[in-house]
Amino acid sequence: MNWSILKIKTEPMNKINYQKELEKILDDVSGKKLLLHSCCAPCSSYCLLYLMPYFEITCFYYNPNITDMDEYEKRYAELVRLADALNSEYEGKNVDGRVYNHVSVIEGDRDQELFLRNVSDGDLAGCPEGGKRCEMCFTMRLTKAYEAACAKGFDYFTTTLTISPLKDAQLINSIGYGIAKGDGAMWLPSDFKKKGGYARSVELSAKYDLYRQNYCGCIYSKARI
Repeated sequence: MNWSILKIKTEPMNKINYQKELEKILDDVSGKKLLLHSCCAPCSSYCLLYLMPYFEITCFYYNPNITDMDEYEKRYAELVRLADALNSEYEGKNVDGRVYNHVSVIEGDRDQELFLRNVSDGDLAGCPEGGKRCEMCFTMRLTKAYEAACAKGFDYFTTTLTISPLKDAQLINSIGYGIAKGDGAMWLPSDFKKKGGYARSVELSAKYDLYRQNYCGCIYSKARI
C-alpha cells in the first residue's frame, strides 16, 4: 500500500474540543465494543481506566513505526502486563453505578517494511516531528485499526495517541473521521490529555512500574533525542 493511497486529505477547520465531543457520546454506549489502537502501556493506562466503565475494550497493538524489534516487543509486553493488572484490580468493580469491563489485547501485523516504504515513497524521512511523516504514520495506523474494527464487529474505534501533549488531537481526530466510512465501526473522538489525563497517565505509569520510552517509536524520532 502506498502513501498516496493511505493519505487522507483534511480540510482546514476551527478547533474542536474533542473531550467534550467524547463526553456527549459516553452516556449512550452501554454494551458497545471499542477497539482502542494502543501505542504503548503508559499512554494506554489513563485511557483504559477512563473508558473501562463504558465499553468492552480490546487494545489493538499496531505500531509498524517501531522498527527496533526489541523496543517493539518490550512495548507490547508492557501493554499486555498493564491489561492484566487493570483486569485484576478493576474488572467487575462498580463505581457510581458503572461496572468496569474486561480489557483484551490483540496484536496487528508488524508491517515495519511497509512503514519504511511509505516514508521512502513519500520522501518523508527529513520531515520535522509532527509534520507529514507523522500524518502518514497516524493515517496508516488508524486505517488498519478501522479495518480490524470492522472485520471483528466493533462498534467504535479510536486511539490513545491524543493523550500525548506532543500529538495534534485536531489532526488525529480529523484523520479518524475521514477514515470511518459510516457503514462500519464509528470513530470515537477524543483528546485524552484534557482534564489532567496526561498527568494521570504519568501517575499510573509509576504505580504499575511501566516502561516509559523517551521517543515516539520510529528511527527518525529516536535520532532526535
